[in-house]
Amino acid sequence: MVKRGKLPGAYEWLRHEYPDVANAYEQLGTAVHGAGPLDDRTRALVKLGISVGAGREGAVHSHVRKALEVGVAPREILHATVLALPTLGLPATVAALTWVRDVLEK
Repeated sequence: MVKRGKLPGAYEWLRHEYPDVANAYEQLGTAVHGAGPLDDRTRALVKLGISVGAGREGAVHSHVRKALEVGVAPREILHATVLALPTLGLPATVAALTWVRDVLEK
């Protein structure tokens, strides 16, 4: 099982109510992270980019925290988010930047 900082309340509820499901999900996460050659920082930025592209506010929050935990600098996180602009457009990128800043400015 992956050990992290404080988890979102909804996930804590899932873990309490459906521990086998949460454990299986966490094992899958561990397996995919270990399935290839990418280092922690690169994986963190890739996961952030996926979350930005999918427009998932909670996932962006989570992956910004995880990126910080593995040593990704705030400026690198912001740059990774701004890279979405040509592909996703201004409104989606600005929304993602607000989600990133939610975490960085705490």
